[in-house]
Amino acid sequence: MLFSGTGKRRRPSKATRVVALVGVTGAAVAAPLMAAGTASAATSSEWDRVAQCESGGNWSINTGNGYYGGLQFSASTWAAYGGTAYAPTANQASKSQQIAVAEKVLAGQGKGAWPSCGVGLSSASYDGGAAEAAAPQQQSAPQQSAPKRSAEQPATRSEQRQAPKPRTQAAPQAAAKKTVTTPTGKKVKKGDGEYKVAAGDTLSKIATAQGVDGGWAELFELNKDVVENADLIYPGQQLHLK
Repeated sequence: MLFSGTGKRRRPSKATRVVALVGVTGAAVAAPLMAAGTASAATSSEWDRVAQCESGGNWSINTGNGYYGGLQFSASTWAAYGGTAYAPTANQASKSQQIAVAEKVLAGQGKGAWPSCGVGLSSASYDGGAAEAAAPQQQSAPQQSAPKRSAEQPATRSEQRQAPKPRTQAAPQAAAKKTVTTPTGKKVKKGDGEYKVAAGDTLSKIATAQGVDGGWAELFELNKDVVENADLIYPGQQLHLK
């Protein structure tokens, strides 16, 4: 049954006006909370540039080097930041899923997770819990701290490239280079002179051939720190001629 439009309209009750007012106010409050909850660590184009640097922009790449996907996550980092909720390894996840995990890595580890390729990333930190912080009346689960990286496992391939290589102790070869082994197995001083003794050489032959003033005696005097006996010199020794 249709009602005529000529009757008086009833004014909305006080309760109705209050509900309407609360509804408008609630919408104004909800907007900034939603905006805070969707803050992102970096733009999609920035992540595209990182992927181009890391993997040539191939978001499904797996070369068998232990790093996966466009942003080259190690398997342990992918798992530690919740990536396995999407796929076992990053290369099996979508681009948007890889970026979602990357934002968490950026918040927990900073640009250093991509030291070669992440220099252009925005410095703003990821804050997935901003909405809970702004609305204290909603009790949220305790936040877990970002997982710590294992020293043995860099987060991404570019971090592996930048990771300092462990120093290996050099073998004590310095002493060996300063000696010469004689045919009898004895080690004698090598010296650092400009003339290298050859088989069959004597001080006298060398002095004559090289025009040493004072002959073999002068040559012996010049190399007394290497030659112990003027009659015994050995191939490989290096003698000073002046």
